[in-house]
Amino acid sequence: MIRQVIEVENRLGLHARAAAKLVRMVSTFHSRVTIGRDGDAETVSGDSILGILMLAAPQGSRLIFLIEGTDEVEASQAIRKLFAERFGEDS
Repeated sequence: MIRQVIEVENRLGLHARAAAKLVRMVSTFHSRVTIGRDGDAETVSGDSILGILMLAAPQGSRLIFLIEGTDEVEASQAIRKLFAERFGEDS
C-alpha cells in the first residue's frame, strides 16, 4: 500500500471538472484508491465523483491518498502528476 499526501495547488481547488479528471484517471488502474482530507477521518473512493466533491477541497487543502493494488506505483505516479500539472487548468 502506498500512502501519499498531496496539496491542492490549483486556484479553484478540487472542483467538478478537476474531480472528473481524477475519477477518469483513477478508473484506468486496477488498484483501489481512497482519498481523505488531512485531519479528517472520513475517506472516499477515488472513483466516486460525488465522494470527491464532498471532500470540499479548496486550494491549499492536503489530501491523503491510500493506493493499494497490483499497479499502485503507476497509479500513485499518475495521481501525483495530475496534481502537479494542476489538472491542466492553471498556468
